[in-house]
Amino acid sequence: MKIFYSHQVREADAYTIKHEPIESIDLMERAATQLTEWLYSYFGNAKFVIFVGPGNNGGDGLATSRLLHQKGCDVEVYEVNFTDKRSTDFKINYERLLNLGITPLKINDATQFPDIDDEVIIIDAIFGSGLSRPVEGLAADVIKNINRLENIVVSVDIPSGLFGEDNTSNVPEHIVKADYTLTFQYPNLSFLLPENEEFVGEWLVLDIGISKEYIDNTKADYYLVEKTDAAKLLKPRSKFSHKGTFGHGLLVAGSYGKMGASVLAANAAMRSGLGLLTVHMPSNGYEIMQTAFPEAMISIDPNDKIVTEVVDLDKYDAIAFGPGVGTDKQSLMLLAKLLETKKSIVIDADGLNLLSQDKDLLDLLHDNVILTPHPKEFERLTGKSAINGYERLQQLRNFAFEKNVTVVLKGHYTQTAIPQEQIVYFNTTGNPGMATGGSGDVLTGIILGLLTQGYITKESAILGVYIHGMAGDISLDYESYESLIASDIVNNLGQAFNVLRD
Repeated sequence: MKIFYSHQVREADAYTIKHEPIESIDLMERAATQLTEWLYSYFGNAKFVIFVGPGNNGGDGLATSRLLHQKGCDVEVYEVNFTDKRSTDFKINYERLLNLGITPLKINDATQFPDIDDEVIIIDAIFGSGLSRPVEGLAADVIKNINRLENIVVSVDIPSGLFGEDNTSNVPEHIVKADYTLTFQYPNLSFLLPENEEFVGEWLVLDIGISKEYIDNTKADYYLVEKTDAAKLLKPRSKFSHKGTFGHGLLVAGSYGKMGASVLAANAAMRSGLGLLTVHMPSNGYEIMQTAFPEAMISIDPNDKIVTEVVDLDKYDAIAFGPGVGTDKQSLMLLAKLLETKKSIVIDADGLNLLSQDKDLLDLLHDNVILTPHPKEFERLTGKSAINGYERLQQLRNFAFEKNVTVVLKGHYTQTAIPQEQIVYFNTTGNPGMATGGSGDVLTGIILGLLTQGYITKESAILGVYIHGMAGDISLDYESYESLIASDIVNNLGQAFNVLRD
């Protein structure tokens, strides 16, 4: 699913109105119908208090008020009267509401904010995604009053006061804190950034029939990866396949006291479908790996505590480097050698720390490399701290495109920057229980498994992240956020692949 900028959302509406063709008031009615159906199905015959602004977001609120009333709901409407201007569609829906005997009450100053019972559902339809400056004055006072209440709040299109993209200069106290946000056709970029979680709450996209032609033909810098997108990436398997068909992967992992990372990554790689796996590790990890995971072959390093040297790299189709390797200078030299081969390689954990330790290694990055940092590791790579998620997203785009390297920035809605396309893909699977030691090692193994089978870099990164998150979500069928561990993710990879393939 494409994620459009706010100005593109307005263009999409205008294009739909012109080319469907459809009157703007009828497109608003279509949106209000979808809003009403969701609200009624979710809350039933509840009482609703709707706050509307003077623009088309307010028009959506007025139309929704009318449709809820026609379903038998108790509806009160309050018009936040901070300007004399009203949009045309607002005026039409205002008259339609009057014809039903419902007169919106005007709020001219903060003292006129109504008393609202706790069980009432508040609908916020004051400002839409076209807002371009922080809210102030009366509207800000109303928003602050809404946020003081304990009621459930549902925002129409976007929480009032929130910008569609960059909220760095915004005023948090003047943004509605919604429990649910019902948006139209596609999410706003700001919904996917951590600093806005308290405002957006749970969000849902409602299909209102925006022009498919516009959507298909308009470039987007950001995409949301959904189940159907990930499923399309899965390669079919021939009945005449054998282990050689699916490649031979090399996992360079482990150091003294950190052999568990290599076991987790190896297990995940094999369960992601590669044919053969060799784990290169320090000699003191040999018995651990042979005992814990006999499916893997072992390449023993001359050093008993760290990885320093790999021979005969030609036989491997793809490489993973980093889980538990430590940051010794000899390991750094090995990483440089691996990068010089130009083979497909995923680098994680201590591999990323080694890149940060010697920035000259960054010059060896190439378009077959996938980096998988969490935010702190990414900060060390770039040498810059980010004010918020939006600034970090821009840093991600710049770093990936300048270095011509795929970067998977881990977190909720994990962001994968693909340099060849200059696009960032947001993932939709995963949960807070996956914030646990070893989860990243599992992701490294999954991506190695896909690379080894012949998935290209983009496919391996996007599909690997999606499968990883889905396996974590499946784990919640019998685990909690608190009890979920990395091994649970590995153990549910098979179910994740089956769900996606089906």
